[in-house]
Amino acid sequence: MAEAEEDFSALPLTDRFVHKGWKVRKQAYEEAAGLFEKSPDEYDPVFRPFVQDSSLWKGAAADSNVAAQQEGLNALCAFLKFGGREGAVRARPHAITPIVEKGLSSTRAATKASALEALLLFIELDVAAPVIEEILPALSNKQPKVVAASLAALTQIYHSYGCKTADPKPVLKVLPKAFGHADKNVRAEATNLAVEFYRWLREAMKPMFWNDLKPSQQTDLEAQFEKVKAEGPAKQERLLRSQQAAKERAPVAGTEYADEAGEDEEEAVEVDVFDLAEPQDVISKVPANFFDNLASSKWKERKEALEALYAIVNVPRIKDADFGQVNHSLAKCMKDANIAVVTQAAQCIELLAKGLRKGYARYRSIVMQPIMERMKEKKQTVADALAAALDAVFQTTNLTDCLEDITAFLIHKNPQIKEGTMRFLVRCLRTTRDVPSKQEIATIVESAKKLLSEGSEALRSGGAEILGTVMKIIGERAMNPHLEGLDDIRKAKIKEFWEVAEVKAKEKPKPPPAPVARAPPPGQKKVVRKVPAGTKKPAPVAPPPSQYAQQPPAPQAAAPSRMGMPKPGGLGGLKPPQKRTLPGLGTASPRRAAAPSPPLDEDPPESPPSTPKPAPRLGLGRGGLATRSLAKPAAFSQPPPPASPPPVSGFSHVERAELEELRDVNDRLLKQIEDARHDRSKLMSEIQELKNQNAGLIEDHTRDVLSIKAKETQLVRARSDAEAFEQTNERLRRELDRLKRALSKAEAAGPGSPSSPNPHHGMMSPTHDDAGIYRDGGYPSGATRNRMSFTSTMSEEKENGMGNLEAPFNPRNKLSPDLRYAGSTASSGRGSPARGYRREASADDRETREASNGNLGYTNNHPDRTGSGPGSRAGSRLGDAPAPSAGGSGGSGMESWKRAAEVTSQLKARIEQMKAKQGIPRQ
Repeated sequence: MAEAEEDFSALPLTDRFVHKGWKVRKQAYEEAAGLFEKSPDEYDPVFRPFVQDSSLWKGAAADSNVAAQQEGLNALCAFLKFGGREGAVRARPHAITPIVEKGLSSTRAATKASALEALLLFIELDVAAPVIEEILPALSNKQPKVVAASLAALTQIYHSYGCKTADPKPVLKVLPKAFGHADKNVRAEATNLAVEFYRWLREAMKPMFWNDLKPSQQTDLEAQFEKVKAEGPAKQERLLRSQQAAKERAPVAGTEYADEAGEDEEEAVEVDVFDLAEPQDVISKVPANFFDNLASSKWKERKEALEALYAIVNVPRIKDADFGQVNHSLAKCMKDANIAVVTQAAQCIELLAKGLRKGYARYRSIVMQPIMERMKEKKQTVADALAAALDAVFQTTNLTDCLEDITAFLIHKNPQIKEGTMRFLVRCLRTTRDVPSKQEIATIVESAKKLLSEGSEALRSGGAEILGTVMKIIGERAMNPHLEGLDDIRKAKIKEFWEVAEVKAKEKPKPPPAPVARAPPPGQKKVVRKVPAGTKKPAPVAPPPSQYAQQPPAPQAAAPSRMGMPKPGGLGGLKPPQKRTLPGLGTASPRRAAAPSPPLDEDPPESPPSTPKPAPRLGLGRGGLATRSLAKPAAFSQPPPPASPPPVSGFSHVERAELEELRDVNDRLLKQIEDARHDRSKLMSEIQELKNQNAGLIEDHTRDVLSIKAKETQLVRARSDAEAFEQTNERLRRELDRLKRALSKAEAAGPGSPSSPNPHHGMMSPTHDDAGIYRDGGYPSGATRNRMSFTSTMSEEKENGMGNLEAPFNPRNKLSPDLRYAGSTASSGRGSPARGYRREASADDRETREASNGNLGYTNNHPDRTGSGPGSRAGSRLGDAPAPSAGGSGGSGMESWKRAAEVTSQLKARIEQMKAKQGIPRQ
């Protein structure tokens, strides 16, 4: 055993980590943990083998022996705690999965605690996302204890680091699956994790998974949430290494900067649904007929189109796309006569603004003015929808962009619009996080002062509320100049609103940044501060007055140096050494402090500045020697005081010149900055003007497009009407021509003069005309029309399906013009001298027309209308004297019968041929 132990101890530490004996491994884990704790820093050589071969920690975390596993996890925790970030990043992919599967579900409490501590250390050294990503696959493990332990570890991670450091979205997506697990312990841990999420996210977490839970689970969670609401906001208990370093660099606690940083951190903890949700593509889901339905003349169709759009955009987060046409259509809906359409459009705008956030800012100019124009509605539901839409649009932009439109509508002639705009401005001032500039403050104050003199109490109170909110933002002292000229009653009203106003943007105090600006020059901090303090700010520092009293002689000392002896000793001795030392300011001041000889050389020109002027003048006269000897004691009494200001005289000339140059440079820079600001404001105004022009052009373009579409619609309708009229006109023209031909044929087929010797003219034999109508001319009566009956020709065609065929077999066209158009007026030309001639011409040409009818069948979609001359109405009137036709005989009745039979047989044959061609079976 002793030899075996010696062999084990002689092995390298990394070899003992993978030894098959658990005691050897356990001893190696303990030894490694001790070495890690005793290491001076993370760069110690003891860490190098484990950084290079990070797979060693996989076996240590999942050791088959529970005792060795516990020591292996302890060694891993020591390695992470003292080894630094590089070792943790390399060991993370090898160690986390064994820790989750075998460490967290261990039966030993110490092993569980070490496994959880290792996970927290992995997060502390780097970030939380990779660790959570490695834990999530364990939620699908077959063993319920592994799933429950993983959920408990996630709960502890979010409890320690919070949802700001650890992203909750990946876990929220799989949380419903844990609630549906068969094991009750898994469901209990899922409930604990959901409660922990509620501590950080509140209601923002519900849209992610709430609808996937059962009603009973929702009820239980609501009961747990009520307990959490009383605890207050959650705070991060454990910091990352990066956060710890940032905290060390942060200002000292209790200072104003530390308080502001703490406020920012508290505000940043709030998590919104927008941050948790995934962007959804909604532009592709907009129906193709959306814009057509929105332009419909029926308000129900417009409302249904907007309701469909509302259902599509009602998502927590919308993927950015081109919504320009949609917003133009919604802006146009603000002018709709139906308030239901206006309300629905405003709700769609609100959802689009909330879903796009900053991406919706480019559509602000399209929708804001139409919404504010519609605020004239007095119905509360419409006003609330419009106000919500305006607030949502404002959250996507800032007060600077909206201020121009707001001030324009604050002077609107409609009081309702003016009041709605005033309320909107108050809400903007309360919710904005950026302090308005001085120019914007002046614009807002001027507009609010005008409201104070309005006749409506609501507008006057609104103006006071605006001023009180502005005072809350910039402070009471900065607001006092703007309140000059107002009476005490109005000031009291403004202060009432100032006391109760709640704003998110506050003017930060300006004095603290001053020390930060003075701090940068470390080398000559004292020297540079004294000179400007004497010239610009004498009040704050006590010594400068005495130094300032001794600085004026400096220019006087330069005068005698130019005139006489002091020149080589004073200026000539000062300039060369100071020029050499100026490039290194850090070495110039120590040289003066170490070698006081240059100041001693400078003492003579600095000490007698008051006496040298009279001295040369007195020395020019002879009597001046006595006076000079008497004045020497006074001259000797003055040198001791200048012994104290040599440091001042040491930099009074050269450094003063350098200081003046720096001041000139500073003035030039300030002037350049001012010019740049002026140019920027001018460019911003030009940009805003161009934006307004662009919006106007877009509106004009939209109006022109709509008018063009309307004109095109009218043109299409006019064309269709013109075509219909042309068809009608053509049909009437053909009808007129046909009537004219029928009339001429009727006149040509009429009887002769009344003195005709044929007594049987009015009693013709019954015949079948070309249309299959039975005409009986053998009953002369007072009626002007012959009796007629349809023969079997019409019925046969109807039975054989020929009734629906078009011309030339339309039965309507088979009726002769004599029958369709000849009436009582057919014999109106009875006394005409040309009647006999027409009758003779018709008799002469009858044979020719019958022959042509027999060969051609139909002409112009109807049979020959002169084939039944003897049986026509024109020839069957009472009182008409039968006139013999030219070349005819009195027994023409039999011939008419024969001709009629021939024509009928020809027509039937033609019909049979047509049926055979069209495939109609014979009956």
